[in-house]
Parts: sequence; C-alpha cells; structure tokens
Amino acid sequence: MPHTLAELAELVGGTVVGEPTTRCEAAATLETAGGSDISLVDAKERLHLLAKSPAAAAVVPRGTGPLERPTIEVDDVHVAFTRIVERFRPPRSLEPVGISPQATIDPTARVAKDAQIHPWAVIGPDVEIASGVVVHSSATIAAGCRIGAGSVIHPSVTLYENTVIGQDVIIHAGAVLGGHGFGYRVVEGRFELSAQLGWVEIGDAVEIGSGTTIDRGTYGPTTIGEGTKIDNLVMIAHNCRIGRHNMICSQVGVAGSTSTGDWVVMAGQVGVRDHVHIGSGAVLGARSGVSNDVPEKTTVLGEPAIELRERKLQLATMTKLPEMRKQLKLLLERVAALEAAGRASAEAA
Repeated sequence: MPHTLAELAELVGGTVVGEPTTRCEAAATLETAGGSDISLVDAKERLHLLAKSPAAAAVVPRGTGPLERPTIEVDDVHVAFTRIVERFRPPRSLEPVGISPQATIDPTARVAKDAQIHPWAVIGPDVEIASGVVVHSSATIAAGCRIGAGSVIHPSVTLYENTVIGQDVIIHAGAVLGGHGFGYRVVEGRFELSAQLGWVEIGDAVEIGSGTTIDRGTYGPTTIGEGTKIDNLVMIAHNCRIGRHNMICSQVGVAGSTSTGDWVVMAGQVGVRDHVHIGSGAVLGARSGVSNDVPEKTTVLGEPAIELRERKLQLATMTKLPEMRKQLKLLLERVAALEAAGRASAEAA
C-alpha cells in the first residue's frame, strides 16, 4: 500500500522537508530505487549520490536542509529506514507448529511445552530444550545438549553431544557445533586422534552464521562469550575461549587454544595461530595473519600482522620502490663512472 511522505515521517518521528503529499510505493536503496520509491542517504557527504537516483524521496540526516526532492530528516537514518522497510514489507511470520509428530524426539528429552520442533528435526537422549526455543527442520540435536530459552536453531544445524546453548541464541543453517577438534598424535607411525572429551558452550545473545564450525574442547569446553556475533563460514578450533561481544567476520580461522578479550573485531579472512591471546578492543584487519599476542585496543594488519601505523609506513615505502630502484641504478652508474675515472687517473700518473 502506498504511503505519503507525511505518513512515513509520522511513523519514524521525522520531519518532512518538501512536499508532504509525495506518494511512495516501496522502499529501496539508491542503486535499486525506482521513481515511486523512498530511499536513504546515511551521511551528508553522500548526499550527492541522491542526484543520480530516480527515487521519489529519501530519508536523510537531520539538519540536511532542502534538496532537489522531498526528504524526511531523522536522527538515525538506519533505524528510521528499517521501520519504513518493515511497513512496506512486513516480516514474514511462520505459524507456530508446536512439536511436530514428524520430528524424532527421544523419550528422555525434556522439551518445553511452548517450544517449536519442526518436521524432521532429530532430538537425542537427555536433551533439554527451554521455553520458546525453535528447532527447524533437519536440525540434529545430539545427546545431552542444552538449549536456552528463546534460542533459534535453523535448518540443518548439527549440535554434537553435550553442546550448551545460552538464551536468545541464533544459529543459522548448516552450522556445526561440537565436532571433533583437529588434534592428532603419532602412534607407531600413524596419526591417532587425540582425546575429544570436551564440549562447546555458547553464551546468551550470540549469533552464529551459516556454515560456521566450532570444535569441542579436548577435555573441557570451547566457549563463545555473551553477545558475540559470528559471520558465515568461520572456523573456531578446539579449546578456544572467545570473549564477550566479539565481531568475527566471514572466513576467519582461529586455531586451537586461542583466547580473546571483549569487543574484539576480526575482519574477513583473518587467520589466528594457536595459543595466542587477542586483547580486549583489538581490531584485526582483513586477511591479517596473527602469529603473536595482540595487546588491548591495538589495530593490526598484514601477514605477519603488525601494528597498523607501522604497516602503513611499510606500504608507503613499498610504493616508492620503483623510483628508488631507478635512483639506485643511477647511483651505481655514477659510482662505476667515478671508479673508471679514478683508475684512468692512476694509470696516467
């Protein structure tokens, strides 16, 4: 249903600048918006991009002032635009399924009455599923797992035995928690799997992306702290202890027995070696190779990862190498000429 700009401004607590009766039929980004859509510009330095879009109107930061088309000025562009998108495209809500008779649930499992267990989910012995938990189709919850209230387990997730999930955790499709760690010892000339007696513990309000794997500890738990967000295709090895509110981006690999403090950021494709500690507030830049401890509130980059300022100096120096090579060649030619002149002078004497 179309909405006027005035109606949308009232929805988000914004101020209309321009024609309030402008009608909008949908919400879209600047790159995809059509002539009847409302879009967003989240920073004043990006306002020039609005001129390239056919959007009928835009949500902009408060204080922007009049533009060539109507706007809604707000304090927080993304919060406001989220509400507008939800007005045009309300989130789809699935009908509660209760506990499906097509799910396989061991008689010893303890499942809250208001939990939702979708068809073809498998719930093993001695599993405990708390109030409000949703387990989607084809998920496998092995023996002894505990899932806290309000958590959501998406399709094809596998929780190995004794995995502990906190409250309000979201685990996306295809994630595997509690698999055996990659730990072997050589016995009589062959690799033999080391002890795999631990488990995985996930704190409250953690989100784990699709295809991510978190291995169990050798003897105790591999732990993920409260509020940590883990992207798709991340690998966290055995015995790791990840702190609270970490942000771990796609394709990160963390080797065994590594620990982090709180509010650590690991950008895409970071690799962290085993038995190191990343201090609270540290930032590991994209594709960094971390082979040593990183102090608190330090940003590192590169392979091997070093402090950002030093890495920038190295990169700046590298850009000068072609010119420095030319200068070196000229210097060598001058040295050779001077040596030749010196020899000629000596022979003449």
